[in-house]
Amino acid sequence: MSDIVNEFNAYRSKMNDKILADNNKVIKRIFNLDTNAFAEGSLDKKTKELLGLVASMVLRCDDCVKYHLEASYNEGLTKEQVVEALSIANLIGGTIVIPHLRKAYEFWDALEAQG
Repeated sequence: MSDIVNEFNAYRSKMNDKILADNNKVIKRIFNLDTNAFAEGSLDKKTKELLGLVASMVLRCDDCVKYHLEASYNEGLTKEQVVEALSIANLIGGTIVIPHLRKAYEFWDALEAQG
C-alpha cells in the first residue's frame, strides 16, 4: 500500500521541478512563503502541520491532506493526535469532508506501513 505514498511524492516532486523551472517570480515566492510559514516559530512545527491538515481537509484538497499527513508523520505526531485533528476538520467541514477522511486514513496507513 505504500505505493500511494511513493507515487504521490514522485509526482509532486516531478511537477514542482517543472513548475519552478519556468522561473516565475510570483510562483517561486508563493512556494517560498509556504515553506517558511511551516518553519518553527511561535508555534511549533507539529502544531502548524495539524493546522495545515485541518485547513486542507475543510478545503477538500486531497493532495494538501497527503502532504500534511506525511509532514505530520515525519514530525512524529501519533495517529491519535492526527485523528483528533481530523475529527475537528470533520466537525468544522461537515459530512462533505467524510470522503476526504477516508483517503486520509488510507494514506496514513500507507505511511505507517512503509515505516
